[in-house]
Amino acid sequence: MSSTTYKSSQEISHTLGLLFVFAAGVLWSTVGLGIRLIEEANVWQILLYRSVALSAFLYLIISLRSGENPLTQACRSGLPAIVAGLALVAAYSGGIYSIQVIPVANALLLFATAPFMAAILGWVILRERVRAATWIAIFVAIGAIAIMVSGGTSVGAIDGTLAALGAALGFAIFTVALRWGKSGEMLPAVFLSGLFAIIITSLICTFQGLSLVLSVRDAGLSMGMGVFQVGAGLVLYTLGSRTLPAAELTLLSLSEVLLGPFWVWLFLGEDSSYRTLLGGSLLLAAIIGNALSGARFKPHLPTDFEV
Repeated sequence: MSSTTYKSSQEISHTLGLLFVFAAGVLWSTVGLGIRLIEEANVWQILLYRSVALSAFLYLIISLRSGENPLTQACRSGLPAIVAGLALVAAYSGGIYSIQVIPVANALLLFATAPFMAAILGWVILRERVRAATWIAIFVAIGAIAIMVSGGTSVGAIDGTLAALGAALGFAIFTVALRWGKSGEMLPAVFLSGLFAIIITSLICTFQGLSLVLSVRDAGLSMGMGVFQVGAGLVLYTLGSRTLPAAELTLLSLSEVLLGPFWVWLFLGEDSSYRTLLGGSLLLAAIIGNALSGARFKPHLPTDFEV
């Protein structure tokens, strides 16, 4: 193969990688709209149905790709995979609840703090070095969050904000757990999280007396989110991330944060407050600045991975 042909092949792979990761972000960006369209189901019922669909979808995809049982792959990773799976269940739960009670823009922007939390956790747990530029971005992000939440004093606003930050922490723990286990493959761990979520949410629904049978609308939306938003987005991200550097992944992952509020504004008329716009602008600036300065953090999941 000539050098020209090789370069052309690299350019095509890079272009496809960009398209795949951006498409993943677009799919994930519809999570707020999907949850807003749910009529009666609560967080546990939504997560149960979504996890059933997600697990079935990933079982098929992973089996076709590897020819191996996904559960076998996840179990081979041992404790890190279990920690990662449980962390995702917490992230899913907090994410869905927060989108139900606070503006979608606020929730998605708070989810975007996950890489900074992962950087701190990696520094504390794995002794990974955190660059000076990342520390600056972390402090800017803290200030941005303070601006965003300064106007929300109601119980629902506080609970939703804490849930969104908890979701970001769950994503961060998931990422650090994969690095701890030195796993280069995230799909089996996500599949395991779906199984954990099915068990946990089924038990919660049973103990709380919640029906396991949803309306056709709510069941369809929840399962559709599992397959198309989370599942298909993950597959596209996995394919695209193999050819892109960390900075480009970080910047492309912002497509969810930017498009998510747009969808709920376009279809549901939900606006963002000036505090959200100001704080969100600072937060996005911190993320972009950290990426462009040569951040070494390459997320196994984007920080705004659909909840």
